[in-house]
Amino acid sequence: QVHLVESGGGLVEAGGSLTLSCTASVRTFSRCAMGWFRQAPGKEREFVAAISWSDGITHYADSVRGRFTLSRDNAKITMYLQMNGLKPEDTAVYYCALHPDVIVRLPITLREYDYWGQGTQVTVSS
Repeated sequence: QVHLVESGGGLVEAGGSLTLSCTASVRTFSRCAMGWFRQAPGKEREFVAAISWSDGITHYADSVRGRFTLSRDNAKITMYLQMNGLKPEDTAVYYCALHPDVIVRLPITLREYDYWGQGTQVTVSS
């Protein structure tokens, strides 16, 4: 069983930055994918970004491309989401997720991920 633990959320002013971390409890499969989703109050959970663990290829939602950067540290089994230029509409609970199987493309839908973290709150004030 894989457990994912997020950290790094908080309150920040618009235009500010935060870095979220997601650490896996066990070493993940070398060719898996990991991703970030977010859910704002009253809205559905939506895709933010994903990364291929083997080669670091990334994919971003249009709403965050150019502002958010996803990276991973194999030794620490940790994924990072650097968020710059934050906007009030980025306010949400952010969840990390793991797709444990070999991928042919980066997964971007909820159903493609088998393991989820508990979420971390990000609040951006205007």
